[in-house]
Amino acid sequence: MRVVVGGASGMIGRALVERLRERGDHVAVLVRRAPEGSDELPWDPATGYLDPVALAGADAVVNLSGESISKLPWTPRRRTAILGSRVQATTAIVGALHARADAGEPVPVLVSGSAVGVYGDRPGEELSEEAAPGGGFLAGVVRAWEAAALEAPAATRIVLARTGLVIGPEGATAPLRMLARFGLAGPLGGGRQHWPWISLDDEVAALVHAIDDSGLRGPVNLAGPEPATADRVARAVAADAHRPYWLPAPGFAISLALGDAGRDLLLADQRVIPAALTASGFAFRHTTVEEAVAAAAG
Repeated sequence: MRVVVGGASGMIGRALVERLRERGDHVAVLVRRAPEGSDELPWDPATGYLDPVALAGADAVVNLSGESISKLPWTPRRRTAILGSRVQATTAIVGALHARADAGEPVPVLVSGSAVGVYGDRPGEELSEEAAPGGGFLAGVVRAWEAAALEAPAATRIVLARTGLVIGPEGATAPLRMLARFGLAGPLGGGRQHWPWISLDDEVAALVHAIDDSGLRGPVNLAGPEPATADRVARAVAADAHRPYWLPAPGFAISLALGDAGRDLLLADQRVIPAALTASGFAFRHTTVEEAVAAAAG
């Protein structure tokens, strides 16, 4: 297959490109600088530039572009970047897809990055893909992000990859590992809120599955099969580092220090169920958060 990937420089993007190439696919990555080889294609999401020729012969486009939400604090400028980077990148790809369709060319599958943040804080609920969007800054960002993807041509099979906390060697779990190393790990905001996690291996496998499975479309929750609380996730990280787990961080302190970022990223309760993935026959490699943490450390 020929797959075009936007956002290939991040942890997930790098792992996805490697996995696709390992299985024999031809992968071209979108870059904002001058291309340095035939497997790099220029684009400028900020201006909406993506030459439709870049998608010629592509079987799939995977868009993982977007400013990191883990860079704190969420200043007004940072909020604008978080939203704008996602919508602009998606709009550029969708524009190129329309140009291909208007020229009578086949339209590739679009696997568009998304996030479980769309559900907001939902204590006591089980959140499948059928659940309505919630409130909060991240929920609003994801709604706009997904709406941009859904503007793709009618012939496009669109998968909205609603990703949870990806447990890998980098990314969102890095601060937890740092706290653990210094012996400062403990419950965050009580720890009873559910964090929708997924191992990096399964995240990448699920994206590949979304490319391959012609029956998969619309929102797809990329979260592990066994829900885990924040306490269980952080405790697994501390245990893997052989460090104590004892120092609590009260919810009011997290909200005071981090504002919406603390409430959306650390305190939101989201018991997310990967219903669409499971129904499509996807097999998770790591079924518990402890397995995912051990794989990331290894």
